[in-house]
Amino acid sequence: MPLHLTVDVLTQLDDSASYDLVAVGATSSESGIVALATHGTPFAGVVIPEVIDAAFAERHRFEAKPGQSLVLSQAPGSPTVLLVGMGFSSADVEERWRQAAAAVVRAAKGSRALLVVPAAPADTEAAAVGALLASYRYDVRSTEEPEGLNHLDLLVRDPDDLTGARSGDALVVGRAVASAVSTARDFVNRFPSELTPTRLAEDAAAALSVAPGVSVEIWDEERIDAERLGGLLGVARGSEQPPRLVKAVYTPPGGEPSSHVVLVGKGITFDSGGLSLKTAGGMTTMKTDMTGAAVVLSAMTALAALGVTAKVTAIAPMSENMPSGSAMKPGDVLTSRSGTTIEVLNTDAEGRLILADGLTLAVEEDPDMIIDVATLTGAAIAALGTGVGALLTNDDDAADALIEAAKGAGEKLWRLPLVEEYESHIKSDLADIKNVGTAGEAGTISAGLFLQRFVGDKTWVHLDIAGPARSDKDAGYVSKGGTAFGLLTILAYLRSLG
Repeated sequence: MPLHLTVDVLTQLDDSASYDLVAVGATSSESGIVALATHGTPFAGVVIPEVIDAAFAERHRFEAKPGQSLVLSQAPGSPTVLLVGMGFSSADVEERWRQAAAAVVRAAKGSRALLVVPAAPADTEAAAVGALLASYRYDVRSTEEPEGLNHLDLLVRDPDDLTGARSGDALVVGRAVASAVSTARDFVNRFPSELTPTRLAEDAAAALSVAPGVSVEIWDEERIDAERLGGLLGVARGSEQPPRLVKAVYTPPGGEPSSHVVLVGKGITFDSGGLSLKTAGGMTTMKTDMTGAAVVLSAMTALAALGVTAKVTAIAPMSENMPSGSAMKPGDVLTSRSGTTIEVLNTDAEGRLILADGLTLAVEEDPDMIIDVATLTGAAIAALGTGVGALLTNDDDAADALIEAAKGAGEKLWRLPLVEEYESHIKSDLADIKNVGTAGEAGTISAGLFLQRFVGDKTWVHLDIAGPARSDKDAGYVSKGGTAFGLLTILAYLRSLG
C-alpha cells in the first residue's frame, strides 16, 4: 500500500505555509532541557525558547528521553508546539531522529506539521524514514480510512552546511528506504490464501522490474526440479500451490563492483507445520513466515537510490508448508542441491530445508559475503524475545560489521555462538544430517549449524528474525503487523561497502 504521508525538506520557512503543529527535538544538559536547533527564533508564528523552563518540564515529568513528548504551548489560532525527546547521549543520533519524527507523526492531529532538524544529511534522512514508516498502515476495511497527518516539512537549520541539493538527496534516499520497508511489510501483511508462492514471486518481480540496475527471473516447479532443489521440493509436496524461486541481481553502474553480496531469504508463504501440525494458535501469524524473502527482495528496490557500489544477488525460495496425503513425512530423507542428504524428523522445521538449497545456490555465485534472513526458530524468541534478532556467523569481522550496521539502523541483533560440540545435535543415524536438534536444547544454534553445512568456506551471516519480524502494537516507526526487521540493517551494511 502507498505511504500515507508527504515529506518535504525546507532550508528556509515558507511564510505562507500554515501548520497545525510545530515540533523540535529536545535533550537534557547541565542548563536544563534544551530545544535543539531553535536558537530562540520564531517558527510559523511561534517562538520556541532554547532552554525550557525546568519546573514546567518537571511538572509534566518530561526528561527528554527518547519516545517522550511534551506539548509546550497550545493556543487557539496558533500551531501546537511539541517537544520530542532525543535522550542524553550523542550515540545513535540517527535512530533518535527516526524515533522523534515518528513521535511527531503519531502525535499530530492536523493535516500539516513542521519538524525542525539540524543541518546533517544523515539526520534529515533518518527523520524522513521515521516519519514515513510511522505513517504506514495496512488494512482492507470497507470503512473510511482513519485520519492522520498528511504532510510533514523538515526544516533544516543552519543550511550553510547542508545545501538544497544535499538535503534533496537525503530525502530521496529516505524515501527509497521507507518505500523498500513498506513494500516488504505489504508482502508480509497480505493474507496467505492470496499471497501464494506464485503470487509472491510475480508481485516481487513486478516491483523489481522498475528498480534501476536490477534483473530478475522466476523459477517454476519444472526449473526447480531440473536444478535439483530437493529441500524446496520436499517442503512443497504437501501443498496444492507449486513452489517458486526468485533470483534478482543488482549490478551497480560504472566500473567493477566493490564486492559481491548474496542475500538469501526464507519464503514460506504459510506454515501449518506440515504433518507435524502446529496448534491453532501457533498458525495465526504464520503468513509472517515469508518475511526473509520479503526483506531480501524489497532491499533490491532501494540499492540504486542508495548508491550501493557492490553487486548484490537476492535468492528467495518460496513454498507453502501444508499437510496432505502427498506431504513429506517424518522419517523421510531429502537430497538437497548440494547432494547432502537430510533426514526429516519434524516437518515443522521446514525453513532450513529450503534455505539449504538457497545457500547452495548462493555459494555457486562465488560471493564475498552471504547473508540469509529467516523467521527460523521459536527458540530465538525464547532466548531473545520479540525485540532482538539472533545473529550467527562463521566470521568475526562479518559479525562486527552487521552488528555495527544494525546499531545505526535502529535494529537490535545479538550474536549467538556456533558451538562446535553441538554438531552432534544434528547428526543423523542414516543420512548426512537431520533437520532438528536435541529437544529443548539450543534450537537456534543447532539450526545455525545445520545451515552452516551448506555455505562451505564462504563468509556467511545468518539472521534469525523470528521474534522481531512481527509486532503486536504500533510503537515508534514500527506498525502493528509485519515489521520487515532486518531490512534497515542490510541496507546500512550494503551502503557501508563503499
